[in-house]
This record gives sequence, structure tokens and C-alpha cells, in this order.
Amino acid sequence: MSVERQASGDLPPIGNLDELTAFLADGAKPASDWRIGTEHEKFIYCRDTLKPVSYEGENGIRAILERLSETTGWEIIRDNELPVGLKGEGASVSLEPGGQVELSGAPLETIHQTCAEVARHLDAVKAVADPLNIAFFGMGFAPTWTREEMPKMPKSRYAIMRNYMPKVGSLGLDMMHRTCTVQVNLDFASEADMVMKFRTSLALQPIATALFANSSIVEGKPVGWASWRAHIWTDTDPDRTGLLNFVFDDGFGFERYRDYMLDVPMYFARRNGRYHDAAGLSFRDFINGKLPVLPGERANILDWEDHLSTAFPEVRLKRFLEMRGADSGPWARICALPAFWVGLLYDSDALAAAWDVAKDWTAEMRNGLRNDAAQYGLKAKIGNRTVQDVAKEVLSISEAGLKRRARPGAMSFDETSFLEPLKAIAQSGVTIGEFAARRFIDDLKGDARTFLAESSF
Repeated sequence: MSVERQASGDLPPIGNLDELTAFLADGAKPASDWRIGTEHEKFIYCRDTLKPVSYEGENGIRAILERLSETTGWEIIRDNELPVGLKGEGASVSLEPGGQVELSGAPLETIHQTCAEVARHLDAVKAVADPLNIAFFGMGFAPTWTREEMPKMPKSRYAIMRNYMPKVGSLGLDMMHRTCTVQVNLDFASEADMVMKFRTSLALQPIATALFANSSIVEGKPVGWASWRAHIWTDTDPDRTGLLNFVFDDGFGFERYRDYMLDVPMYFARRNGRYHDAAGLSFRDFINGKLPVLPGERANILDWEDHLSTAFPEVRLKRFLEMRGADSGPWARICALPAFWVGLLYDSDALAAAWDVAKDWTAEMRNGLRNDAAQYGLKAKIGNRTVQDVAKEVLSISEAGLKRRARPGAMSFDETSFLEPLKAIAQSGVTIGEFAARRFIDDLKGDARTFLAESSF
């Protein structure tokens, strides 16, 4: 739950570090209150030019947001008076740096509700975009566009990030402008439950990366990786990305994650509606009133909430846990991701079984798996097993967890049906990205118009 942003003077400054720990711990809730929050990003392009859509213009992203607000009744979110998103029905629509459109879904009880929300959203954006000859598609990486072709969205924080990214990694600007993901946000009951879910999901995140790998084409050519998006994250910013091996250490908990976040360099500080460039500066200094860009100004709990959103590990802790390892993809796979993780993490027997799969992996094995799953997909190995074999086992555990949840939808089938696309991928051993690359290169001979049309929602 986010604190409603107020004027900077309306909240007291942080008094001690325990307040930061308590902010994280306050996310704990009983299992009866656990919810599912699904987020997915998609590229937007013009069917005539096959190019990404710019912000301004009669058929630009700004116009699409304004028309979407009119048709849905959702309120426009503005940055420096410019429309940069929408909010309504407990959810929001936002713009990623290169014009990718993201739905951050409402916290819902079942996968059925999540999938219905996704369908309503995609129907709504298609109704607005189709008359403009604009389309959306989901992939982990823009398959035919160069970095220079990507538009830049006028959000203040993105200008700060664009300036900072090249200083800390070579692929950060690609991450910002040419990638799309789907993720799910899940709850925990206690610190011990958070730790168990964090460790399990972090260890198995490369399995999700392989199952959802869908970024094998870069600038119209096969790149030799199952998930180029996942590879990009390995050279974006080492201070705020990765597998966080300390999560597996004895004694890990809210306080240890707090300390990690205090060591993550800042991006920005917000005061009176303005973003101040604090890239590379220390949040500890902000707490102590020593931030050079805001002399004497001390951080409050809203600043901490902002700062928590500027780290990008494979699993991220806020007042919930975010699973961040998957490429974006076709409509059905948007629903498959929450099903996969809910089955593993929201049933105690499944959670224990999933941890058994990974508990003996060393840090070296986990880090190697992260890289190998991105490159080789289901053909990668962990120990003497292929990722394909591990994926089959983990999917079986997830399916059993969903069966025990026993949450039927309107048609009386339970949530296990949403795993079918992943089970087919695991059985075949061929990722969607590999299939797409073969289709684009071998069958379509590089015909981008047909390829994008076939990939569109």
C-alpha cells in the first residue's frame, strides 16, 4: 500500500533506521488477505511505418492516453502538466522510457480476475489504437528497432536515469527503451514467510526466465540468446540489479534488505512536484540532511518508498515481493506468470517442495544459472539437470499448489488451466523466442510487417 504523496513539509523526517525496517514489515498480512498484482508492458507501433509511436502528434502516445481516459473514465496522471499515465479501478497505466505502455493491475484474489483485468485493458487499448492504425505487441526486446529509433517519454525521472545509466553500465539505455517484461507482485504473512518466499523465488527466477524467454531477435537478426532482455540486466547497473546472494545468508530479514537499499545509490528526490537529480548520491546522507542537491532537507517515509522503487534485482522487496525475471509475451502468457508463482508461493506444501528443488544450489550455481538460462533457455543446465527438467518439476509443483487453492472461475475450471502454455513450452524444450526467431528468419525471410502483425495483440 502506497502512502498518498503530500507536500514535503506535511510528513516528519525519518527519525531512525528502524522506521525504514518497519515500513517493509508492515506489508505482512494474513493469508486470507493475500492478493495478486500483475504488471505487463507492451510495445506500441504504427502499422504503416512499422516504427515505434512518438509521444506527441495526432496519433501519438499522449493522444492515446487522453482518448483512453475518455473511454474508460480513468483519471490522467501528469508530470509537468503532461499526461504520462492513468489511474482507475485500483490499477494504473504508465509509460516506460521508450513508450512502452504498462498496466499495473489492481490487487486481486484469483488468477481468473487477473486475466479478466488483462483482457479488459487490452480490449480498451485496442479500441482506441485500432482506428489510428496503431498496434501493441508483447516481447522481451524490440525485435527490429535500434536504440536511436526509440522515442523518449517526458517523465522527469527518466531524464535523470538516461543521464546516469551510461556511467554505470553499457546496456542500461537499452533496458530503459527496448525491453518489456511481465511481473507479479505477491504478499507475505510474516518476516519468516517473506524470507522463505524471497529465497525460493530468487533461486527459481532463472527457471521463469527460461520458460518466458522471448527476446532472441535484435535489430532484425538472431542474437544467440534465449532472453536478450535478461542478458541486458547483467550490464545495466551492478549496484541495483542481480540475484542478491545475501538473501540466502543466515539471519536475512527486513533489516538486512533495508541495509542493502541504504547502500543503493539514489536516482532522485521529489519535492513540491519537482524531481531533483540525486543520481549516485547516498540515501543515508538524505536521512541526515546532507544531500547536496537539497541542503538541509531530510528524507521522509515517502522518499524511502520512492527509493525502494529504484532497485531492480530479480526479486524486489517493497511491502510485497515482485517477481521480475520474465520477458513479456503473448496474451495468454501474461496470465501464466501469476499462475506460475501463485501456485508455488501461496500454498505452503508447494512452497516447501519448490525450496527443496533449489535449497542445495550454491551461490556460484545460482549465478551461473542466471546467465545460462538467459543464453540457452531450457537447454541450460544446473548441476547435472537441464533447466527443461527442472521447469517440468517446478510446473508440476505449481499445478499442485493451484489445485489445493481450488479457486474456480466462471466456467468452473480452476487456476491450473493458466499453466497450459508453460507446460507446452517445457514439454517441447523450445521457447517462444526461439520459435519466433525461426519464424522471422526462416519462414518470413525477415518480413517485419508480417512478423509484427502476427505478434500483435
